[in-house]
Amino acid sequence: MSMPTVPNITPEIILKRNEVLNLLLTSIALEEIGLSHIINTEGEKIQRIVKEQSLSLNDALALNNSVERMLRNVIKTEMLLQFRLEDIIKLEQMHNHEHIHEHNHEHNHEQHHDDLPDTPDIPDLSCFKE
Repeated sequence: MSMPTVPNITPEIILKRNEVLNLLLTSIALEEIGLSHIINTEGEKIQRIVKEQSLSLNDALALNNSVERMLRNVIKTEMLLQFRLEDIIKLEQMHNHEHIHEHNHEHNHEQHHDDLPDTPDIPDLSCFKE
C-alpha cells in the first residue's frame, strides 16, 4: 500500500495586526451568539415540556438535569471565551506599551545626539492630542 501524495500547498495570507485582532474578536462574538442560541433553546425546551399536563416528578428532575448539564457546558465555554478576550486585551496593551517605550527611547536617543543642553524629559502624551 502506498502513501498518499499530499500536494505542497503554502497559501500566503498576510494580515495586519489590527485585522488579526478584529478577526479574533469577531470569532469570540460569533461564539457568544451561538451560546445565546443554545441558552434560548434550553429555555424553549423547558417551556414546551412544562406546558404538558402529564409532567411527572421524574420527568421534571430529568429535564432539570438535562438543562443543568447544558448550562454547565455553556458556562465552561463562556469562561474560555473570557480568557481569550483577556489575552487579546493583554496583547493590545503590550503592543501599546512597547510602541510608547520605543517612541520614548527614540526620542531620548535623538536628544542625546543633539548638541543641546540637557533638559528634563517631558513625556509625549500624543494619545491625548486630537
